[in-house]
Formats: sequence, structure tokens, C-alpha cells
Amino acid sequence: MLKPASLKKALFKSVPLLRQNPDMLRLFIDNGAIDGTLAASLSFENRYSLDVTITDYTGDMNLLLVPVNAWLRENQPDIMTSDEGKKHGFTYVADINNDDSIDLRMSLRLTERTIVKETGGALHVTQLGEPPEPVPVIRPTALYINGELVSQWDE
Repeated sequence: MLKPASLKKALFKSVPLLRQNPDMLRLFIDNGAIDGTLAASLSFENRYSLDVTITDYTGDMNLLLVPVNAWLRENQPDIMTSDEGKKHGFTYVADINNDDSIDLRMSLRLTERTIVKETGGALHVTQLGEPPEPVPVIRPTALYINGELVSQWDE
């Protein structure tokens, strides 16, 4: 699995308190399921909930939620685009402790693709990341034919 380590790295990079106190962060995988078929390939999709627990946190909770949201935009964008993802893809619970700290548990519904190919009687497994985000469309404002500008316009 690629995503748990990727999220951990993103949180350490963006939250100084976690970087200085890595024991505050714990990751758990729950409700894992494999979505495979009877196709010729053994390729499959791995679906699971990644539970991210941060203990004894005293800062602004948004300092944790925003980096996770940014990470999801690149690593599980369907959470932000599908109705099901918006409702259940990123949830959290916070326990308020006696000392003004919180224990925050975030649950992320994630998927990862695994390609399995058979070559020469051996199985070769490749873990895939998310497909790249679509490149923003930049509309042309000029037309050249054989290197000569023949038309130009405003957007």
C-alpha cells in the first residue's frame, strides 16, 4: 500500500508538532476489501478505511484537517467529487481531554490499484498511484500555418 506512507509523509511535512513528536500520529487500516474479478489477470482494487489518530493535540484542528484535505485532492479526488465521497469519504471524531488537548481520529475511505501480470510463468505485481490530475486546458489565441501567423484573437 502506498497511500498510508504518503499521507504520513505529508502530515510530517506540513505539521511541525507531528514532525517533532512522531509518536502522536498512529495509522490503522480497517475494513479492507479486495475488488477482483474472474478476468484473465489477477489485478485488483484494494478498498480500505485509513484511520489516522493524533493524540494529545493542543493546536488548531484546522492545521490537521487542511493538509489531509490537500492530500486527498491529489491522492483520492473522488472523495471531493462524488456524493458518496463527500458524505462518507473523510470523517472524524475528536475526544476532548481534561488538559485542553484532543485526540483526533480521522477516517478516510481509500482505494489503491494493483496490477498483476503473468510473464514466463511468474506473477509480477505493480502497485499504482492515482492517475495524474487532468492538465488545465489552455486555450490557444493564435493560429500559425507553416510557421506564419495567420490569425490571432482574445479569449
